[in-house]
Amino acid sequence: MISPLVSIQGLTKRYGDALVVDDLSFDIAPGECLGVIGPNGAGKTTTIRMCLGLTVPDTGSVSYFLDDARAGLRMPQDALAIKAKLGVVSQFDTLDPDFTCAENLQVYGRYFGMAASAVRARVPGLLEFASLGHKAGSKPGELSGGMRRRLSLARALVNDPRLLLLDEPTTGLDPQARHLMWERLQLLLQQGKSILLTTHFMDEAERLCSRLLVLDHGKKIAEGKPRELIAQHLDPDVVEVYGVGALELARSDEHAALRALAARVEVSGETVFFYTQDARPLLEQLSSHHKLRTLHRPANLEDLFLKLTGRQIREDG
Repeated sequence: MISPLVSIQGLTKRYGDALVVDDLSFDIAPGECLGVIGPNGAGKTTTIRMCLGLTVPDTGSVSYFLDDARAGLRMPQDALAIKAKLGVVSQFDTLDPDFTCAENLQVYGRYFGMAASAVRARVPGLLEFASLGHKAGSKPGELSGGMRRRLSLARALVNDPRLLLLDEPTTGLDPQARHLMWERLQLLLQQGKSILLTTHFMDEAERLCSRLLVLDHGKKIAEGKPRELIAQHLDPDVVEVYGVGALELARSDEHAALRALAARVEVSGETVFFYTQDARPLLEQLSSHHKLRTLHRPANLEDLFLKLTGRQIREDG
């Protein structure tokens, strides 16, 4: 049996009366991308901070590199030795605005005690990996948002880490920039890196993560491979209905027989969602409602997220 790269056991964190992380345990295997998803305030960022030693848990343990017989390091006791093997991309830009792209990488490498010559040797390859070779002499303020995120990723790779901790790394990026970032993260996984990823983008989680952890109110409410979780919690077919009279389908006694064709019916805004094992009878019935529009699709990770955590919008905090 392969030992985990990281083992988190029984993490709990309170701020006053608020239980932010509630007895949370999980492992990360070598070469795995573990995604952590959940609504605002679910405890994702606090969990990352405890993994980094930036927040001290009230109870529980964070152990690293258990697959290495010489290691088995604990946070925060062995924080320096652990951080030497970690790469971190936070939610917010922490690049130095006064340094060029190349200088940002060079200075960051020196924080790890790397020789100046060793850092200089790595910089061109890292900039090319981030598609920023032509921007080596530019400062962060001259870059687009996507370029800055890729520079942050390149900087996190300066010390050739075994594990990357990425806290919502593509927030605020346009679709093209997000896809390029995903491509780079896939390359890192192919190289054998491990990733702990928090994200609000369900398509990102489904593309990148071999396994998911779903948090709500600081507690783990589901864990597993994305497609297996979808199959476990949801009917395979979804029919979205919107347009004039859509809401009446979900509420009127007149349409009870139509609703009976679905295992579950939900309303979000002006759209009605029908979850079913077989959409054909439902679509046949809906075809006579000429003012309605329908979208038939397979159940996805966003459906799972909303079923497990609810559709109510939550504020940050």
